Amino acid sequence: MKKFLVTIVLCMSLFRSMADEGMWLPMLLGQQVYNDMVKRGLKLTKEQLYSVNKASIKDAIIIFGGFCTGEIVSNEGLIFTNHHCGYDAIASASTVAANYLKEGFWAKTKQQEIPSPGLYADFLIKIDDVTKEVEEALKGLTGTERLSKQNAIIAEINARYSDVSKNIIGKISPMFKGNQFLMFVYQRFNDIRLVGAPPESIGKFGGDTDNWEWPRHTGDFSVFRVYSGKDGANADYSPNNVPLKPKHFLPVSIKGIKDGDYSMIYGYPGSTNRYESSYGVKQKIDIANPTVVNLRDMRLKYMLEEMKKDPATRLKLASDYASIANYWKFFDGESKQLIKYNVLGQKQAAEAKFQQWANGKPEFANIFSDWGKVYDAWRPYSKHQIYLNEGVFGSPLLGFAASLQQVENAIVKKGSSADIAKAVEAAKEARAELLKSENTVSDQKIVGTVLQLFYNDIDKSQHPIGFFESVKGNYGSLDDDATWKKYAASVFSNTMILNDAKWDAFTKNPDGSVLQADPAYATASAFVKNWQGKYLPLAQQFNSKNAELGRLYLKGVLEMDPVKAKKMYPDATFTMRVSFGNVKSYAPADAVKYDYITTMKGILEKYKPGDYEFDLPAKLLELAKKKDYGQYADPVRKDLVIGFITTNDITGGNSGSPVIDANGNLIGLAFDGNYEALSHKIQFDPVYNRTICVDIRYVLWCIDKLGGATNLINELKLVK
Repeated sequence: MKKFLVTIVLCMSLFRSMADEGMWLPMLLGQQVYNDMVKRGLKLTKEQLYSVNKASIKDAIIIFGGFCTGEIVSNEGLIFTNHHCGYDAIASASTVAANYLKEGFWAKTKQQEIPSPGLYADFLIKIDDVTKEVEEALKGLTGTERLSKQNAIIAEINARYSDVSKNIIGKISPMFKGNQFLMFVYQRFNDIRLVGAPPESIGKFGGDTDNWEWPRHTGDFSVFRVYSGKDGANADYSPNNVPLKPKHFLPVSIKGIKDGDYSMIYGYPGSTNRYESSYGVKQKIDIANPTVVNLRDMRLKYMLEEMKKDPATRLKLASDYASIANYWKFFDGESKQLIKYNVLGQKQAAEAKFQQWANGKPEFANIFSDWGKVYDAWRPYSKHQIYLNEGVFGSPLLGFAASLQQVENAIVKKGSSADIAKAVEAAKEARAELLKSENTVSDQKIVGTVLQLFYNDIDKSQHPIGFFESVKGNYGSLDDDATWKKYAASVFSNTMILNDAKWDAFTKNPDGSVLQADPAYATASAFVKNWQGKYLPLAQQFNSKNAELGRLYLKGVLEMDPVKAKKMYPDATFTMRVSFGNVKSYAPADAVKYDYITTMKGILEKYKPGDYEFDLPAKLLELAKKKDYGQYADPVRKDLVIGFITTNDITGGNSGSPVIDANGNLIGLAFDGNYEALSHKIQFDPVYNRTICVDIRYVLWCIDKLGGATNLINELKLVK
C-alpha cells in the first residue's frame, strides 16, 4: 500500500500539463506542475497559492451556500459570485412590489444589506492526507462490506476533525474512485447578506438561448457579504454582527486582458467522471441523457407558459426554472459531443489495452467481463429510476407527497406520540416551503403528462401494481390525453396538501387511513413503494459493484502504466481545485473564428425590447448610448468589455469562481462552458474547451455606473 500511495503522490506532482486539462489540488501542486504554471506566466510563489500557516489565495476562496464558489474581494468580507448562484436568495428577498430579481438591488449602506437565511460560506483551513488510516481499516474488504466500513471510518474521522462549538467541519473526500482519501477542514460562517445584484435582464441576459454558448453577453454576478461576531468567530444572524475580517482578499484589476494572457481559476468543481468506463458512457448516450432531456423539456415547457403570463408567477417559479433549465441543455449537448468525438470508442480502446496487461493478474483480469454483467443486469431498470427522479418527483406536489411517507411510517408503526408529532412538524415546514413556489397550473400539467409518459415508456412489468388499471377504470382510455388531464385535475382538486382546512385537520389528528386515501399521496406512494420493494435493492447492488470495479480499474491503471499515471489528477469532488490556462480565442468550425472577448456593442446588437431573454434596462441603454464607461472602458476596443473566454478546466460548482491573473488579481468570474466541449465531465477537449467569464470591468461598471453603489467600489483594492 505504501508503494501505491507514493504512486498517487507522483501522479499529482509529476504531471506535465497537456493543453490546459487538470483540476489540481492546491496542497499537492508538484514542482513540475508549478513550473508549468510559471512557464505560462504565473508570477506568484507556491506559498502564495496555498499555505496553512500564512495568508494565501486559498483563504479568499469560499464554498458559497454549498453549491457554488465565491471569492472575498475586500477587507470587510465582501463576496463576489455569480448571479445564478445568488438567484434563490435574490428571489427570496423579492416581492412583487419590491422585485429585486427584476429591478436589481444595491445596498448603499451596510444597514441596507439583506439577511439571506440558509446561505453560508465555508473557508478552507487545511487539507490532510488520511489514506493510511482509512486503508488500514479497510484491509481485506471488498464490495458492499468495504463500502459500508469505508462510510463508517470516514464518519469517525470526520467527527474527530470537526468542532461543533467553533463551527469547524471536517469532510473526507475519496479521490481516484476510493484509492486515496483526503481530509478537508472548513470554518463555516452562517451570517451571509445580500449586498447587490443587477437586474435579471443583465444577470441572465440571453437566457436559455445563450446558455452554454459563445459569444456571450451575460452579467452573471451578484454581491454578498459575510458577517461574524465581534470576536471574529461564526455567529448566527444578529444586527450586532460585524463584517468579517478575512485572512486574504483578492485585489481587483481593471487593467484589461489580451489574447494569450495567463489565467488561473480557483474554486470548487462539483463532479467529473473522467475515468468512467465504456459501459457508463454507453449508458449515458443511450438511456440516461435522452431521458433526462425529454423529461426536463416537458417540465420547462409548462412552467414557462405560466411564467410568461404573470410577473408574480415568474418570480415564484424563477429559481426552480433556472435550476432545471441549466442542465437540460447541458445533457443534450453532452450526448452530442460524446458521440461526435467517439468517446465510447476511445474508452473501449483504452480498456482493450488494459485487458492485455491484466490477463494473468487475478486482481484485475476479470474486471471488464464482470463490469459488462453488472451493466447488463441493471440496464432494464435504469430508465425507471430516472423517471422517478426527473419525472414523477419532478412534480413539486408529488415530490412533497412522497416525503409524507415519513409521516405514514410514524403512524403505521405505532411510533410514540413524540415521533408522530416530530414527523408532522417536519411535514408542515416542508409544505410551507412547497407553497411558496408551487404553481398548480403548470404542476398539474406536469403530473398528467409524466404519468402518461411513464405508462408508455417504462416496461409494463415494472408498473406499480393496479395503479394504471385504476386510472383506466375511473378516467378512461390510457391512450387518450384527456384521461390524464382528468386524473391530474382530480388529484389537484382533492388533495389535502393544497387545501389548508383539510391539511390543518389532518395535522391536528394524524390518521394513516386519511393520508393513504389522499390522491396526491396515493399517487406518489404507488411509485415509491413499487420502487422500494422491487428495484431499490437492484440499484444498490449496481451502485456497490460499479463503485468497486471502478476502484479496481483505476488502481490497475496506475500500476499498469507509470507514464500515464504521472499525467493523472483526481476527478472533481466539490473540493478546492486550481486550474491554469490562458485567455484564448478559438475556431469552432470551418471559416468561423470566435474572438476572445465580447463588448457592449454585441449586447446592443442582441437587444430586443420586451423580449423574455434579450430585453435590457433603460438606464443601461442610456449609458451605453453615451458610451459612459468611465475608468472601466477598454483602452484598445474603446468599448466596455462584457465577457471573455479562457482555456481553463472547470465544471459545475466552479460557478462564481474567480479568474485570476498572473499576479493574483481578480479579472473576472467564471460562469459557463462552451457548447462545443460539453463532454467535459467525461472527457476534456484540449482543442475546443473554453471557460466563459464575465469581465470584472463590466461587473464594476454595473455596480458603479448602473447601480450607483460607489460605496462598494471604494471597498475594493483596484489595480490600474
